[in-house]
Amino acid sequence: MRMKKGLGLVLFVVLAVGARAGVQDQAANPKLDRLKHQIERVLFRRDGVVGTSVRHVETGQSLAVNGDMRFPMASTFKVPILVELFSQVKEGKFRLEDEIDVQPSDQHPGSGMISSLVAPGIKLSVLNMAHFMMMISDNSATDILLAKVGAENINDRLKGLGIDGISVNRSCQELIKDLMAAQTGAWTRDQLKAANVKFAQDLRDTATPAAMTALLEKVFKKEILDPASCDLILQILLKCETGGGRIKGELPAGTLVAHKTGTLPGTVNDCGIITLPDGQGHVVLTIMTKDFADETADIETILAKIARLVYDYFLFAN
Repeated sequence: MRMKKGLGLVLFVVLAVGARAGVQDQAANPKLDRLKHQIERVLFRRDGVVGTSVRHVETGQSLAVNGDMRFPMASTFKVPILVELFSQVKEGKFRLEDEIDVQPSDQHPGSGMISSLVAPGIKLSVLNMAHFMMMISDNSATDILLAKVGAENINDRLKGLGIDGISVNRSCQELIKDLMAAQTGAWTRDQLKAANVKFAQDLRDTATPAAMTALLEKVFKKEILDPASCDLILQILLKCETGGGRIKGELPAGTLVAHKTGTLPGTVNDCGIITLPDGQGHVVLTIMTKDFADETADIETILAKIARLVYDYFLFAN
């Protein structure tokens, strides 16, 4: 019996040391470090600030650059709205088939097409509103759905899920109004950048890349809602028609990316889930920017380069 206890103790020590070594090996993965250095080189001497968070779902490998820094979400805030929408449907507060009668007061400025239609005379189901919000980033659809589910409910839901670092506060209409007020009197490039930098310091409607990645991973792993609801969220994200030059910009044609973009002056964002070929799994990737004075297309190339580095690493380096 003493000999068996001794062997058991030795085995326990070996397993414990091995487990610690495994954790250390993953934390000090030289290939993953190389990917991080490659991303940092893309960001070297850039005009603004970039944050990125990466997680390979199947292996748990992850890295971040400015992953815990706050960035304006712009229209990526529509992802937590969508999650709350489906959560309240599941709770029986309303149905996806319920129709919404759009009034002139619901037609808000910015992206989308609902604001260009004639109201009254527009009736859309909750599900179709969600499609408009995510597919073409329609601001009117977004503000209608945000009013329906409530910003406080979204924030409470996120906290309940253990996700810190996302704050949903204003409608698209309110955010645009605040942005225009911040830019009042700014005409030169430097003045506009200073106004945008100051606007980005407001913590309302901001997120960390790490928090957005965590939210998307929970949706993908069916940890937030029932599998059918999570699958429908992912199907809607796959239909996103905006920001083709961002995460998808340098990926092989036909790569499946379930994502949502966001754009404000000085801010160009994209967050989503990349499906790798040949059964290599799925990568959750969030890239957020702020304080840029460059044109949107120029900032998009940064996102595209980072996404391609991440894609190549998880496809070929594992």
